[in-house]
Amino acid sequence: MITDRVGSYGAARRQVMPDIEHRSHKGLNNRAENSHVPLRKRKRMMQGFRSPGSLQRFVSTFSAVRNLFVPPRSKRSAFQVHLHRLNAMAQWKAAASVIA
Repeated sequence: MITDRVGSYGAARRQVMPDIEHRSHKGLNNRAENSHVPLRKRKRMMQGFRSPGSLQRFVSTFSAVRNLFVPPRSKRSAFQVHLHRLNAMAQWKAAASVIA
């Protein structure tokens, strides 16, 4: 059994599995820890959402709104970025007034 360096693992192993060899070293557990990375990424993405469907609805709407407000990545002056955002805000207000 390979674990990280938490001291309580040794006591638990001696009680539950006394004949199993326990190796505890800083780098030995990296493969096991890295196999959980996809689960941690999904948990971080799902934070605050009850279901994958609600997350998907939010992301699809958010990406459309973000594309409106965030200027494309290119060499632009601060003034050009400012004009882009003013234009985006005018479009947003026009769309919001139509809906309301």
